[in-house]
Amino acid sequence: MTNYKRILLKISGEALSDGKTNICHQRVTNVVEQIKKICATGVELGVVVGGGNIWRGRSTNSMDRATADYIGMLATVMNGLALGDALTAEGVDNRVVSSFAIDKVTETYFLPNVLRYLNEKKVVIFVGGTGSPYFSTDTSASLRACEIHADALICLKAVDGIYDSDPKLNPDAHRYDEISYDKVIADNLKALDLTAIAMCREYGVKIITLGKDEPDGVVRALTGEKLGTIIK
Repeated sequence: MTNYKRILLKISGEALSDGKTNICHQRVTNVVEQIKKICATGVELGVVVGGGNIWRGRSTNSMDRATADYIGMLATVMNGLALGDALTAEGVDNRVVSSFAIDKVTETYFLPNVLRYLNEKKVVIFVGGTGSPYFSTDTSASLRACEIHADALICLKAVDGIYDSDPKLNPDAHRYDEISYDKVIADNLKALDLTAIAMCREYGVKIITLGKDEPDGVVRALTGEKLGTIIK
């Protein structure tokens, strides 16, 4: 059982890659198995997927930032289509919804339709970021979480929570079980983009950050186990 009715799950593009292939069938299958377990808890689920396995616009210094970001948005579309196809193959009803129109490829984002899909227990995969450059997929995830009135935004990260310093550099770094939005912003802890945190603070969306490799981490967090860090 879970106390959450609706959540937004943010996964990185790297979760779909094995480091050799941008979109690895086995890694996509692993994500699908996790999504099936999440759905089995009864929650309504939206998913925002990143594009870093295919393209990282912020690391491209020789290109106009807006152009680089648009390429990144297209990368998230490719990842979303792969994830949607794999979910369909496993019998999980889903819709891939893009922030900008791509005729014959995805449905264009329209909030009333999205809310209806969620009420029908369809997994909604949001692609294309916010539809505008200069925003990360963290910000896209917080935006969609607010729009769909999610109870929580769950972010799967390389680090298993939020620390007071970089745990890779400081072996004595302290991990927070819970922390306020204001402290994350004031201490510049870099858990998510500050824009994303500020948006969730304004609209009261709880943020849960978990390690991406934590076995069944999302399901365990949804059912009350203390994992990662809660920002509220």
